[in-house]
Amino acid sequence: MYEWVGFYAGINTGWASSQNCWDFGGISSEGCHHANGGTVGGQIGYRWQYGHALVGFEGQGNWANLSGSNISIALPTDSIRTKVDGFGMITGQVGYAFDNDVLIYAKGGLALTSNTYEINSSLTGAPLARAGDIAWGGAVGAGVEFMFAPNWSVAVEYDHLFMQDGNLNFTTATGPANDRIHQDVDLVTARLNYTFSPPVVINPVAVK
Repeated sequence: MYEWVGFYAGINTGWASSQNCWDFGGISSEGCHHANGGTVGGQIGYRWQYGHALVGFEGQGNWANLSGSNISIALPTDSIRTKVDGFGMITGQVGYAFDNDVLIYAKGGLALTSNTYEINSSLTGAPLARAGDIAWGGAVGAGVEFMFAPNWSVAVEYDHLFMQDGNLNFTTATGPANDRIHQDVDLVTARLNYTFSPPVVINPVAVK
């Protein structure tokens, strides 16, 4: 059986969907859309193990290519688009190891997303305005991880990111405009980790 203790680092890839709701002037709804796409990134962390129980912390950073749009409800001549090009998480982790080769865990902490927001003509597609921000919020998630060889493990993980509302100022041909944008992100990834500390191998056969 393998221990999970120590520093680990790895890579991940998967699919993400960001729901983005715009309110013109913070009052009039412009509608919501999903920005969907792929993501790839890496993670590094440390775990402590107490019997079958584990605790740890992790930092994760991902590049993303999420994009989506809808016709504005408040201003039908406009099309509003959200692009997410990256996100990160700093989380704590708790878990339970079954026979020390299968681990289930939950995580929670801080999250951020890097976003670009566009206003385009719904008639011609011509760009009208553009703005960007780094949104901060929280993250919760869970996963299952399997150690298939000493030091090496694979996992499947789901995370939900709930971001603080952002107020974006746009400069258009007709003057300044302001939108309040609410964002949530759902993320599913496959992960490959390498634990740097040599695992402790426990011989289940008693030595006579």
